[in-house]
Amino acid sequence: MKIYFMLLGWIAADLIWWRLADHWVRRAPWSALWRALVGAFALAQIFYLVVFGIGVVRDHMWELPVWWASAAYFWHLGIVLGTLLVVGGIKLFRFVRRRNGAKPQAVGEGVRSSEETLTPDRSRAVASSARFSRSTGRGGEGLTRREALRAVGLAAVPPVVTGGLTAYAMAELGAFRVRGMDLQVPSLPPDLEGLTLAHVTDLHIGRFLPPGMLERAAEATNALGADLVVFTGDLLDTSCETLAPGFDFLRRLDRRHGLVIVEGNHDIMRGADRFEKAVKDAGWPLLLDEAMTIRVPGRATPVQFLGATWGELLWGWQLKRWGRDAKLRFREPSKDWSAEMMPRLAAKREAGAFPILLAHHPHLFDPAVAAGLPLVLSGHTHGGQLMLTKNIGVGPLRFRYWSGVYEKADARLFVNNGVGNWFPLRVNAPAEIVKVTLRRGQG
Repeated sequence: MKIYFMLLGWIAADLIWWRLADHWVRRAPWSALWRALVGAFALAQIFYLVVFGIGVVRDHMWELPVWWASAAYFWHLGIVLGTLLVVGGIKLFRFVRRRNGAKPQAVGEGVRSSEETLTPDRSRAVASSARFSRSTGRGGEGLTRREALRAVGLAAVPPVVTGGLTAYAMAELGAFRVRGMDLQVPSLPPDLEGLTLAHVTDLHIGRFLPPGMLERAAEATNALGADLVVFTGDLLDTSCETLAPGFDFLRRLDRRHGLVIVEGNHDIMRGADRFEKAVKDAGWPLLLDEAMTIRVPGRATPVQFLGATWGELLWGWQLKRWGRDAKLRFREPSKDWSAEMMPRLAAKREAGAFPILLAHHPHLFDPAVAAGLPLVLSGHTHGGQLMLTKNIGVGPLRFRYWSGVYEKADARLFVNNGVGNWFPLRVNAPAEIVKVTLRRGQG
């Protein structure tokens, strides 16, 4: 239900921007062309939302061009709302000035009642503004310079910025780094020193996964030559339609001594029971609040993976979903669920084995520490996705833990930035596949 309200809200924002921009360009030179461009841009954005909404209802996403989807994401998740906030802020500022007794000059007012009251600088500005108005070819109907700047700022700059971001994103989409890191775990058994894990997460098979990306990600993972491969959720982006390529990716992985998988929030967006049953029936080691022990040749201590689900399993109608979704089951995370689930999962620990918790959301680190688990591997955050610096950006605004290694007592958490995208742009949060080498020590 929330997604439909969001779509309607975005459509309303598009219509408001369209009306405002159309109003400002009516008196611009070549106004017919400007109005046509503004209308075409707005209609393209609205059309994408309509197609996306129909796809959500039918669980079938039409293959619109990736650049179109990228432009729609940039526009609706930031630019149009930012533009309207700026316009609203300006209008509010003017309203407050009027209420406080200020008497602002009317928009488009070219001269004062007496030319003699103008300073020389002001006289030149008025004359320049008048010349600009006459240059439009519509005499007194033309724009003053101030009006022209406003028209450009509202009608031209936001779409141009959208286009620029889209072009940059298309050039960067599909890029990822492969890196190795030593992770110091104080309670690591001596015989597991140097154990390697290929940590892959957040592939997001869907609209922003370029052709050949699956093959490149699998080849990069295999080239690491790690002892074990772990995947910490979001194999898919939104639709179970992409399960077949997801299975193809998993089949390509060189699992050597073992592969373990947990689910992410995007995997179960169209029904947790659908995704979980399909993956289990296909024979893949998906851990749903379950444990799996693997013995690596040459290592005396077995490694036990504990896999956390995304949340409590509830019917759609319990979550106030309607239509077909009301009869599907979804997972809903909460602090109460985490507090109850983690002790039950930790109770599955096998004596003598070294436990590693795989949890898509890194916020499970705190209950894991309380349950005595020494190591957690997570994803979900995409490294913050849009970061100005290491510690300033979307990451710390949304998450307690968003990228890299975190320590609490003797426990450790590693948050992988993920290799794929649900949003087509990363800034200072590079996509990655990581070879984690376990080491004893304090870090």
